Amino acid sequence: MNTDTILKTVHITKKFGELAAVDDLSFEVQRGQVYGIAGPNGAGKSTLYDLITGNYSYAGKIEFDGHDISRLRPYQIAKRGIARTFQIPHTFPSLTVEKSICVGSRFGSSEGLDLDHVDELIDFLGLESERAKETTRLNLLDKKKLQIGAALATKPKMLMLDEPMAGSNAIEIKDLMDVIRRINEKLGITIIIIEHFMKVLTELTEKLLIIESGRLICCDAPEIAISDPKVIECYLGEAFVAGQ
Repeated sequence: MNTDTILKTVHITKKFGELAAVDDLSFEVQRGQVYGIAGPNGAGKSTLYDLITGNYSYAGKIEFDGHDISRLRPYQIAKRGIARTFQIPHTFPSLTVEKSICVGSRFGSSEGLDLDHVDELIDFLGLESERAKETTRLNLLDKKKLQIGAALATKPKMLMLDEPMAGSNAIEIKDLMDVIRRINEKLGITIIIIEHFMKVLTELTEKLLIIESGRLICCDAPEIAISDPKVIECYLGEAFVAGQ
C-alpha cells in the first residue's frame, strides 16, 4: 500500500448562522487506506462530506491528490477522482440497473461513457441477474450496491461511503463489508466510511476519526480510538465498553 497523502483538510470550518457544523477540523487520509469517521448524531459527519465534495463553501483548505480543491464545483471535484454515496440510496426509477450505472460513467467520469467498465462493475458487484431490472424492483441491499456501482463508474481515486450499513441485517452487513474490502484491495481505491456500527469500523478501517460538534475528538487506530476516555464520554458510553 502507498503511504502518501491523498486527502488533507486544513483547519476547515463551516457555520450555519452561529452553529459550527464543522469546527477547525484538520486530518489526513493516506492513499490506499480504509479510513473511518464516527461520532454522535449531529456531529457534522455528513456536512464534512458535503465540504469535501464541494456542496458548501467553507473557511480553511482541502487538498486532494496534491491539488487544492477548496474552490471547485462538485462536478469538477468528481472529475478529479472523488465519488460519494448517501445514507438513503435514491435511484432513477425509470432506469434499469445497467442504465443507472451508465449515468455515473457518462456524467461522472472525465473519460465519458465506458460500457466495458459498466459491465465489469455489474459483475464485480454481483448484479448480473439484476442488470435489466428497473431500479424500483431492487431490494435495499441491491439498491446500495447499485449506488456504489454508479459511484465506481466515475472511476474514482477515493470513494466516500455515508452509513452504508444503515437499515441492513447481519447478513447484508457482511456482504457489504466484503464489497468494501474488495473495492479497496482489488480496485485499489481509497475509501472513507461514515458508520455507526463500531464492529464494522474496527474490522474494516486502519484509522478512525471521531468528531463531536464538528471538532476532532480523537484520530487513531480503531482499537485505540474506541478506548479513548473522551470518545467513551461523548459517543460510545460506558455500556459499550462493558459490552465488549
